[in-house]
Amino acid sequence: MTGKTEEALGYEQARDELVEVVRRLEAGGTSLEESLALWERGEELAKVCRRWLEGARARLDAALAEEEEEEKERGK
Repeated sequence: MTGKTEEALGYEQARDELVEVVRRLEAGGTSLEESLALWERGEELAKVCRRWLEGARARLDAALAEEEEEEKERGK
């Protein structure tokens, strides 16, 4: 699952699937091949979550900077 399909995942969807992947890995009982596939999927999901969080952080920083600029302009 890469590209556009990954982009379609919302943060909560990616996080929930990542939690399930981790649960399955921690439970054990999977073959080496399945464990590697789960690990790779977990890495992809972690990247999706990271991009969402970085985007949210950038939006928050931009909003705070805009508010600060408006306060400076009102103070002049």
